Amino acid sequence: MRRMQRMLHLLVQLSDTHIGPGGQPLPSGVDTAALLRSAVAAVLRLPQPPAAVLLSGDLVDDGSPAAYAALRELLAPLPCPVWPMPGNHDAREALRAAFADVPELRQTAGEDFIQFQAQLPGLRLLALDTLQPGAAAGALCARRLAWLQAALQSDPRTPVLLALHHPPFETHLPGMDRMRLLQGAPELAALLARHPQVQRVVCGHLHRSMQRLWAGTLVQSAPSTAHHIALALGAGPASPPGEGWTLEPPGFLVHAWRTPPKTLPDSQPDSPPNSSPMDAHATAAGPFPTPDLQLVTHLAFSQPAPGPFGWDD
Repeated sequence: MRRMQRMLHLLVQLSDTHIGPGGQPLPSGVDTAALLRSAVAAVLRLPQPPAAVLLSGDLVDDGSPAAYAALRELLAPLPCPVWPMPGNHDAREALRAAFADVPELRQTAGEDFIQFQAQLPGLRLLALDTLQPGAAAGALCARRLAWLQAALQSDPRTPVLLALHHPPFETHLPGMDRMRLLQGAPELAALLARHPQVQRVVCGHLHRSMQRLWAGTLVQSAPSTAHHIALALGAGPASPPGEGWTLEPPGFLVHAWRTPPKTLPDSQPDSPPNSSPMDAHATAAGPFPTPDLQLVTHLAFSQPAPGPFGWDD
C-alpha cells in the first residue's frame, strides 16, 4: 500500500484580548482593540488558514455586552469557526448571548458553566470553564470535572487538546500564582494521568508563553494579544518589586498537526517518511492506542517583521 502525505492542520489560539466597551482603550491606556486587530491580521497572513480559532478566556475586560459586541466586530474577518471560552474577566451570560450562533456553546446550555467539545481533523478539542464569578483565581468543581471525565471516557483513542483559562501549575511569578487554578487542580491531574490521549493542555491567563510537563502531558500557556505580565520571577508569598505589566511584543499560539495518511492500493506497504513508533502502536491497537499527530505548538507574533530573507542575502 502506498501512503499519501500527511495533511497539515492549524488551530490558532488567541488569549486575553481584554476588549473594552465599544473597543475603547483600557484605563491603563492599552489599546486592546487595535492590538487584537493586528493579531487577526497576523492570522490572515499565515501560510494556510486555520481550521478554527480558540479564544482562551478574558475575551473582554469588564464582561459587558458592549465589549462583546466590539469583540465580535474585531473577529469578523476570520474565515473559520471561532470558539470562545470564559476567563475571570468574562461574564457567562453576556458571552453566551454574544456568541449565540456558535453551536458548541449550546452543549452545556442548561448548566451554569460553559464547556464544550469540538471535532478537528484527527483531534478533539475539549474546553473547560474555570471561572469563579468575582474571583481572579480559577476553580474546577466536581460537576465540571465529571463532564471532562465523561468526555474522555467516551473516546479513549482520538488525541485530545484540552483547554482551560487558568493554569494548573505554579509559574514562579508570585502574583500570578495566587490566581492560578486553586481548586480542582489535583483532581484534574489525577484524571489526566488516566487518559494518555490528552496530548496537550493549553491555557491563557498568564499573559506570557510558558511550558511545563504536568500530569503526564505538556501544558502550554498562550501570550496575550495585548499587554504582558512582567517577568518578575521570585520566591515567597510577597510580590517582588516591579511586578506588573509590560508592552512586550504581543502574540498568539499556532497548534499544528498532521493527520495520519491514507493508503492507496497497488503499491508497497512502506511507512511514511515521518512516521513514529506511536503510529505502529496505534495501528496495532497496542498499549498506546492514540495516534501520534506530531502536534507542535508555535509562538507567533502579531506585528509584521522584516523578512523572510534568503540565507545568502
